[in-house]
Amino acid sequence: MRVIGCWLLVVGLFASISFGAEKQPNVLMICIDDMNDWVGFLDGHPQALTPNMDRLADKGVNFSNAHCAAPGCSPSRNAILFGIEPHNSGLYPFYNINNIDPQVLAPYMPLPELFKKNGYTTCGLTKVWHNPDRTYRQEEQWDDYKYYGNSKLNLIKEKGYVPDPYNKRIVACPASNPLKDFQDYQSAMHAARFLKKEHEKPFFLAVGFILPHTPFIPPEENWDRFKEPIKEPPFKADDLVDIPMAGQANAQIYVEIPVRNDNAWEDLRRAYLACINFTDDNVGRVLDALEESPYAGNTIVVLWSDHGFHLGEKRSFSKFSLWNEATRTPFIILDPRNKNGNGKVCAEPVGLINVYRTLCQLTGLDAPEYVDGQSLVPWVNDPLKSMEQPAMTTWGRGNYTLRTKEWRYTRYFDGSEELYDESGDPNEWTNLAQNPEYDAIKKKFAAWLPTKEAPQVSSGMELYNVADADSPTRMINNYKRDVKKYKAQGLQPPLD
Repeated sequence: MRVIGCWLLVVGLFASISFGAEKQPNVLMICIDDMNDWVGFLDGHPQALTPNMDRLADKGVNFSNAHCAAPGCSPSRNAILFGIEPHNSGLYPFYNINNIDPQVLAPYMPLPELFKKNGYTTCGLTKVWHNPDRTYRQEEQWDDYKYYGNSKLNLIKEKGYVPDPYNKRIVACPASNPLKDFQDYQSAMHAARFLKKEHEKPFFLAVGFILPHTPFIPPEENWDRFKEPIKEPPFKADDLVDIPMAGQANAQIYVEIPVRNDNAWEDLRRAYLACINFTDDNVGRVLDALEESPYAGNTIVVLWSDHGFHLGEKRSFSKFSLWNEATRTPFIILDPRNKNGNGKVCAEPVGLINVYRTLCQLTGLDAPEYVDGQSLVPWVNDPLKSMEQPAMTTWGRGNYTLRTKEWRYTRYFDGSEELYDESGDPNEWTNLAQNPEYDAIKKKFAAWLPTKEAPQVSSGMELYNVADADSPTRMINNYKRDVKKYKAQGLQPPLD
């Protein structure tokens, strides 16, 4: 009887340990660069080919009205991974955080490090932080980290666009290399190998995919999947005339000049869709590996892009604006333990600033007290639950946009404003801010704006390309110069 009793005790203890291990879920975080809503599950472009991400969205919660903390790689990822809004950290523009005064960052806990300190095996692949920051505190954050670069890519210039003079930023053509020469494929394969391993501890796996970041160079196979002419997104020739100068200065007119002169928009948009399609292939490789592993039933999958991207809308190319194309981002959470919310769409406005607290609650970890945002677990469980707070995006000190289901309100550092009725004007073509009929709406939004702003962090700064409270004139003067050049070349359609 004693032997049986001891055996039952051991079995019971083993069962409790196993149950505890099952309750501590793994995390697979897929971080994508510069991907806007040109994906099937967001209906952003009718020719989008994203079956793998669509499959993930169908299984999990598709946050269809998600917005970045900042429309640039560095400030967006700093906000997500430190869990703090730019107006509280002072990290407004681009940085190499390795060169920031260590005392500035000392109060913050990187999200991967939090998981490692709490017993997780952590693995990071390629672009999780902004690229120059990938060496930041690697030993503290990662048990396994690998940055993959592209091999020399052989461009098929006759199929796409390579500008003359050469400008890496607007290259848009396929390459003939085998898949193994592409960094994103290598990252996906590393993730697949990681998921095939036996893990004694729960894991936090962060996979960073570079494409569709510029230059737009996908494998030839992905390029060739888009046979038909690419449908042009809606844009308005005089779109910028009712926008204050602080907002106009965000439009990338200097990029549009060579693109329009060379009649290259078709190639750029085709290349962008093909790059997203290649990223979808790689997401599929990782998801397939997870589904074939023993971890599928206990792994939370979170997919986000750091911000959106313009391809001619609002007379702009790239990100760096407070309009919908730059702030809206794909965002999916699949928790296989979720019995209520999976397979549904949450159309409420949510910010990526909420990633940190959400993952903490889903995994039972305590978020540091300083962390901004809120946990989205209530919306993971009930995607139809209403959200009172608007999603906020910051671009430079003093520039903020707030997004609800019905409205977008933007206030710039100089007090100038934009207001759009998203239900009747989803392209944000008519700025209503100067119409006194909407003063009450603007007043409600103003209550959500920050009342205090951290001073801009000056150490470690790399790229500072916004008109804001700390640099109010440089980008505006550059924009005015580019507009003169644009008009002098007789480009059509005109800007005004």
